[in-house]
Amino acid sequence: MKQNKSLLKWLPVIAAVFFICGMLAGGLLKRTTGFSSSTKKFATIMNLIESEYVDKVDLDSLLEETLPELLSNLDPHSFYIPSEKLQGVNEELEGSFAGVGIQFMVNNDSITVIEVISGGPSEKVGLMPGDRIVSIDGESVAGTGISSEDVKTKLRGEEGTRVSLGIKRATSKKILNFDVTRGNVPVSSIDASYMINDSTGFIRVKRFNRTTYNEFIQSLIKLRSEGAKNYIIDLRGNTGGFMDVAILMANEFLEPKSVIVAKKGRYKTNDEIYLSDGSGTFKDAGVTVLIDEFSASSSEIFAGAIQDNDRGLIIGRRSFGKGLIQRQAQLPDSSAVRLTIARYYTPSGRCIQKDYTDAVGYRNDIYDRYTHGEAFTADSVKLNLGDQYTTAHGRTVYGGGGIMPDIYVPVDTSGITNYYINVVNAGLLQRFAFEYCDMNRQTLTEAEDIEKALPSDEILLRSFVNYAAQNGIPARWYYINISHNLIVNQLKALIIRDIEGQNGYFRVINRSDIGVKRALEEISAGNTVFPILPEEGTTKIQISK
Repeated sequence: MKQNKSLLKWLPVIAAVFFICGMLAGGLLKRTTGFSSSTKKFATIMNLIESEYVDKVDLDSLLEETLPELLSNLDPHSFYIPSEKLQGVNEELEGSFAGVGIQFMVNNDSITVIEVISGGPSEKVGLMPGDRIVSIDGESVAGTGISSEDVKTKLRGEEGTRVSLGIKRATSKKILNFDVTRGNVPVSSIDASYMINDSTGFIRVKRFNRTTYNEFIQSLIKLRSEGAKNYIIDLRGNTGGFMDVAILMANEFLEPKSVIVAKKGRYKTNDEIYLSDGSGTFKDAGVTVLIDEFSASSSEIFAGAIQDNDRGLIIGRRSFGKGLIQRQAQLPDSSAVRLTIARYYTPSGRCIQKDYTDAVGYRNDIYDRYTHGEAFTADSVKLNLGDQYTTAHGRTVYGGGGIMPDIYVPVDTSGITNYYINVVNAGLLQRFAFEYCDMNRQTLTEAEDIEKALPSDEILLRSFVNYAAQNGIPARWYYINISHNLIVNQLKALIIRDIEGQNGYFRVINRSDIGVKRALEEISAGNTVFPILPEEGTTKIQISK
């Protein structure tokens, strides 16, 4: 034990030497001519340890333990992938996998859920973006130094097995416990694609993986055949993925030689400007893009291209602010690194990456937006007036971290009460809907209109309230009446999704979605193709009523 402790101070040095030498051997640093003085210094220290250190050192093991921490000190998005875990990491972007169906981020020993995959096991039990995982199967994982790969190992397993998650949620003082049954997690890109009215198609894009562009273009074509002249592209909660997919999607809407995105790195070979080629078949369609604080990376590339080319309106809340580009490179032992090689810039020149020099502040940024009011009132949004840029048609847009929407829409808090929060935290909405469908599946499946086959709103609500009471949440009718519409709409949407799929779910949910409502208003007013310039001197973003 004493031997291991005496080696701790050498770990960063050893790791750095092996990492640098490995990159040189693998060609990652082909631009480097020879070894720098620092590299030679590290190599000398390593040789001294190998030749003179009192104990035999397993350098391979030390390297595996130290590389994750070394890369995490570069930026929040560079990381190391051991060889035995590489396949599982790649599956998230390439296909499907057995697990619990979440995307998460580990930062400063805190595991934060950033996406709950639609139709996956975690969504079915009620996990939510922003949840923090504090225990897995009773074992504490908060403040233990656990790596992202170790979290994935614990969460994944054979289909049908269960994993118990202890969750810290901002709306609950107590730790919430969720039992999730592992299943085959769908990694399809399009959550929903349907005609929201006679001339407007709605497409919800959940992620940017290898199949996203093909799914997206097929959705566009199908909706156009059904009469769509305008499109609402919903990127809320979309944490990103492949950059080239976002470029292809934006290309569909832009005139020739429009800048889509530019990337710039330390080395000129990583610099590139991506222009539209004019082959897009939806250049005349109206476009509105919905974003929120969980829209990141490729979502921000797409939204930035639409906004800076004045091609459509961006509606919602300030996006996440991830403007770093990673390259995955395989190392000689079949492990890999995802290394940040460049930053991307929108057509107006904005770098969307928010500041990450304060690791704690970076980790808590989304939480701080809620506590400081940015998610609820436009007056709390802090525009960086010293970081202004101009769109193709002269509108002012702002940098400083994330895409700032043209029209701000707050988080909708109408109907949210302590009763509603308690049933949501307990996952009772999903459980009730699942059990209701199980008992009435044949009737619902055979119905021409599932919603009309459901009981009246009052009967449905009372049935749920009784169910919640049997599961530990007593009826409090003053608050239940306030949350009436919210609870009933969500129950209907969840029941219909179980029978009809995601399109049915979003058909119900979007009726009361204030972001979708505002998008439809702007489309009706004709403000989506070339937005009207603000009055001279105006700096405030619009506020959705």
